[in-house]
Amino acid sequence: MLTRFARTEHLCPRGTVVPRLETVVDMLLEIQHVWRDDTPDFRPEHEVVVRRHIGDYTLFMTGLFPERVHRTASMSYYVSEGKRAYRFVSEHDRARRSQDRAPYRRLADRFEGYMRALDYARRAYFVDPTLPPFLRPSFG
Repeated sequence: MLTRFARTEHLCPRGTVVPRLETVVDMLLEIQHVWRDDTPDFRPEHEVVVRRHIGDYTLFMTGLFPERVHRTASMSYYVSEGKRAYRFVSEHDRARRSQDRAPYRRLADRFEGYMRALDYARRAYFVDPTLPPFLRPSFG
């Protein structure tokens, strides 16, 4: 996820409803749109891809950019939508009898723990090198 989201176009992919899917609401509108059978964009199978992206996006944003989430949305909303998205992908994979469902179920069940792990990595390893040493976080 971290390497995939290193490129902005993967973090905010193109949509059919809006040019770029930049928010969770945009992504949910995308899901709603691909289910409309009166449009040429009718692709209900695309919902799984968008839901997986919602899970990854919300985990990435809450773990690495919590300040932005607090400024632009609600942290609890991002967490609940992320968990719901991963649970959907897990159940979809279970219905298809796929072996890939376990990681998505664990991501849904342990979302907050993974979010805290990303936050720790951000604070420990993504430190501004221009900060004086006494302002850098110390974890040990």
